[in-house]
Amino acid sequence: MSFPNPFFRWRPHPWHGLQVGPQPPHIVHAYIEITPFDLVKYEVEKTTGYLRVDRPQRSSSQPPTLYGFIPRTFCGDRVSQLTMAAGRGDGDPLDICVISERPITKSEVILNVRVVGGMLMVDNGEADDKIIAVLANDLFWESAQDIDDLPKVLVERLRHYFSTYKLVPGKEAQTFIEEVYDAKRAMQVVEAAMQDYEDAYGS
Repeated sequence: MSFPNPFFRWRPHPWHGLQVGPQPPHIVHAYIEITPFDLVKYEVEKTTGYLRVDRPQRSSSQPPTLYGFIPRTFCGDRVSQLTMAAGRGDGDPLDICVISERPITKSEVILNVRVVGGMLMVDNGEADDKIIAVLANDLFWESAQDIDDLPKVLVERLRHYFSTYKLVPGKEAQTFIEEVYDAKRAMQVVEAAMQDYEDAYGS
């Protein structure tokens, strides 16, 4: 019996072993770590590629959308150079929030998504952009091509969540959303993160 091509005898690392997507920077893959139903923050362990519990959510707020990262991206110098608000990238894959009409309740899934915008988040002086995307084959969101095509309240929820999810009572906030940007800028960030990945790990 012949194996399909390509065929992975062992599970590929979700950051390094998967492809960026079918038509980057417009249509990309999103590897989902957290769903809107999770009260615990999960994160892919960089060494093994397995999903590990990072921490319980400190606040009562939950992520408004699916949340994960784009494989084979890296937030380094090129990403940080797109803004004056951060001194460096955060050294992680590029984060992505995915909007879907139907509830997707499982993490560790790979989605084809269409980039429509993003948010510049600065976390302790590091660029930690959050790309915003819609499920590529979701007919409900087929007209959403740019950030202005999304309901304002949904973008506000995303902005509020990432502005507050790391807040510690009695301590000064270190995480800020500097701006919300459109699809053109978001795709520039994706391209910069792809180049940062090549610089750090090779093609």
